Amino acid sequence: MPPAPVIVNQLGALVGARLVAHPVRPVVVDQPPGMPPWQLPSEADVLVTSPCGWRQAPASAPPGWPHGLTWIQTTSVGIDFYPRWMARGVTLSCGRGIAAGPIAEYVLAAILGFEKRLGAVAARAPAEWRQSVLGTLDGRTIGLVGYGAIGRAVARRAVAFGARVLAVRRGAWDPAEPDALPAASLEALVAAADHLVLAVPQTAETRRLVDAALLARAKPGQHLVNVARGGLVDHDALLAALDDGRLGGATLDVTEPEPLPEGHPLYRHPKVVLTPHVAWTDGGHEERIAAKILSNLTRFARGALLDDVVDPLRGY
Repeated sequence: MPPAPVIVNQLGALVGARLVAHPVRPVVVDQPPGMPPWQLPSEADVLVTSPCGWRQAPASAPPGWPHGLTWIQTTSVGIDFYPRWMARGVTLSCGRGIAAGPIAEYVLAAILGFEKRLGAVAARAPAEWRQSVLGTLDGRTIGLVGYGAIGRAVARRAVAFGARVLAVRRGAWDPAEPDALPAASLEALVAAADHLVLAVPQTAETRRLVDAALLARAKPGQHLVNVARGGLVDHDALLAALDDGRLGGATLDVTEPEPLPEGHPLYRHPKVVLTPHVAWTDGGHEERIAAKILSNLTRFARGALLDDVVDPLRGY
């Protein structure tokens, strides 16, 4: 039998316990607190990691990287949090799909909140007991920029409310896709969408994708929801579109930088709901991470292809 793999665990006690109990009986080494995530023992075969700490990584790979590593499993979908050298000489797999459900629920909550305006119409005194016309999802068009695990999860939920879902994606479109239709182009999607949802990785091609030129094509009153990366949006152009009425509102779970500096106008803008990168969270996140890692560990031990391997050149 091949020797048990040595796995460096940077994801905490629950994931560590699940790894130790795996049938291949790996040797699990927990990363000491405060140690940079790129400082690994030379005997390590596998690294399971998250974006935490990697933003401070050096511009160049440490001497000897990747040492004995052959596989790195990350919890994030995109790899923009990590230095480019991290994937050099190793197989890199990502956390695609782990948070798709919670993020899709966040998106639907944002859209319903925009349409129903419960906070604005709530009566706190008899004088405020007045009729208001609320919005609806029935017949609205939801535009998805990106149609991976998150986009599909949003589409499944949106069609249950009677919404029409259009999407653009880089890859080929499945003509049998039951919940969404392909838009002719990004510009056509922006022009048609009542709610525009950003669910695409941040790469060199998508950075500042939503700029003044694109927002000028937006359907009047459009609601923008960003659950991807803050760098997809030109914040100055967004503020201008909100102020001139082109956009009806924005729900942002991500910004660039995170957090925004003190006094940034997005904090106080009346048309903006800003949350601190929490859309992915729910009580089952760690268990789903562990399940994905264990499934890939089984494949790794058998010499099989891993799920959700990242193409470093594409960035996802």
